[in-house]
Amino acid sequence: MTVAVLCPGQGAQRVGMGAEPVARSEAARETFRRASAAIGVDLLALCREGPADRLTRTDVCQPAILAVSAASLAYLEEIGRVRREDMRAALGLSLGEYTALYAAGVLELEDAVRLVRLRGIAMQAASEAVPSGMLSLLGADRESAERVCARAREGGGVCVVANLNAPGQVVVSGDKPTLARAVPAAKAEGLRGTVALEVAGAFHSPLMEPARASLEEAIAGTRFRTARFAVYSNATATPSRDAGVLRDNLVRQLTAPVLFEASVRRALADGVARFLELGPGRVLSGLVKRTDRSAATESCDEGGAG
Repeated sequence: MTVAVLCPGQGAQRVGMGAEPVARSEAARETFRRASAAIGVDLLALCREGPADRLTRTDVCQPAILAVSAASLAYLEEIGRVRREDMRAALGLSLGEYTALYAAGVLELEDAVRLVRLRGIAMQAASEAVPSGMLSLLGADRESAERVCARAREGGGVCVVANLNAPGQVVVSGDKPTLARAVPAAKAEGLRGTVALEVAGAFHSPLMEPARASLEEAIAGTRFRTARFAVYSNATATPSRDAGVLRDNLVRQLTAPVLFEASVRRALADGVARFLELGPGRVLSGLVKRTDRSAATESCDEGGAG
């Protein structure tokens, strides 16, 4: 079967993540050691013990989630449950695109961890510069979400579509005052409601522009290889194996909307027969099913039997 790997993004973190593959696999433990050494942070201790308020910081949870996903993949390969040569595509949600590039052999583990650490620091700083956040619009599609954003911006400020994850699963980003106006705007649009996300700031919006320069410089100084298999870009929802294209798309996705639903639909049209989600969590498997109920999904739930 043509298998696509799903790589989770920020929001999947929880204290205790990664425990199962680490307990069962030397390859998983070595993955954590390498990832921790790359940035001088004991990622395994953070995943095991938290505290939760530190683990949820953008600059901490991004390398931690990547390490858990990479350790999950190492464990699955070690026990023969999955082989890298059987993989034909990878899709990641936001920071998960970096994990997808690692799985596809584009980035070394150490380089991927260093990049997401720097990305997280830059995004955290941009978030602290302007109080901002993200809001899930229940039952929205892109058109209705755009109308909500337009209404919210009538008083000035930033409010843009940030994530198109699955049918009825649209997220907008903006500064706090403008997001507050998006709540009654969503009601006026006839949507089912809104849910404020527990994130540091307005990711995938123009408010992340201050993070671009340092990330772009770091990406430019990192070696990218031709991918072993297709990686679907968040910013374009198209597959590529070209190192230059994949490099450019990482910079674009910082401020561009995440086109996850479109990526899933394109992958299915391209012949993907099964989606295998790495740990932590099962969120992406759920998004795939919301996009196409007939899609075959499997969640490793950090390497377990899931």
